[in-house]
Amino acid sequence: MMSHMTAYKSNPTLIKTNTDVPLTIAVTAVNENGEKVDKFIACERPLTVYLNWQPIVTLMTLGARAEALSLGYLKNQGFISDINKLESVIVDWDVNSAAILTSEKVENLEKKLSEKTVTTGCGQGTVYGDFMTGLDDIALPTPQLKQSMIYSLLKNISAYNETYKNAGAVHGCGLCQDDQIVGFVEDVGRHNAVDTLAGEMWLNQDNGNNKLFYTTGRLTSEMVIKVAKMGIPVVLSRSGATQMGLELAQKLGITMIARAKGRHFLIYNGAENVEFDALT
Repeated sequence: MMSHMTAYKSNPTLIKTNTDVPLTIAVTAVNENGEKVDKFIACERPLTVYLNWQPIVTLMTLGARAEALSLGYLKNQGFISDINKLESVIVDWDVNSAAILTSEKVENLEKKLSEKTVTTGCGQGTVYGDFMTGLDDIALPTPQLKQSMIYSLLKNISAYNETYKNAGAVHGCGLCQDDQIVGFVEDVGRHNAVDTLAGEMWLNQDNGNNKLFYTTGRLTSEMVIKVAKMGIPVVLSRSGATQMGLELAQKLGITMIARAKGRHFLIYNGAENVEFDALT
């Protein structure tokens, strides 16, 4: 049976089947003492994304917010851009698919699909030919951050990562404003998590200028580009950064903070935007 999903500020027809797909399942394992223990592991399922009924990509995902993931992926890859021409999103877990229908003219689709690059995304990520398009037009604001706010945010975000705490094997990404988390998602790949938040921001027509993006994953070129396309000037990671990720952060004016946990962090770009008000 079909059921309508949560309404967004932008109001395409959103239809979904089997809305309560499980994020974890119970299993029995044997520990280091030879004892049987009841544990949970993260679910992983394929989701084939269709654009006007043409298959674009198959993503491996937890499946929690498949409509936002699909839209965020297509927008970040440059396949669609006009929220007003979005007609419907149909997520059907009976056949593991998400179909996005739009009246927007999608030009050179076959050419875009042929120009793809395998990325460093968890498992295997793919970006297409138009992924880098529009970067020169991005103008991000200069943020003003405080060391104390970063510490407070890291403390607050420790209350999230529910699937990770229960089962491990996932990454988490958060959309933050000051030290508050306004959106959080976990998935088996960090690129899925950022695409999901990008899709929800797009549907809600949310501005990223006053936001900070948090991720448990490493800051690669793909992650930095997606954050820039979301209009967010600050990225904060529990993990490290890559050389190309740093170069793009410098080019795009993104304040990049990595290895952030507890009261430790490293600012790789934009240190001049941080007030050190909590020195010990």
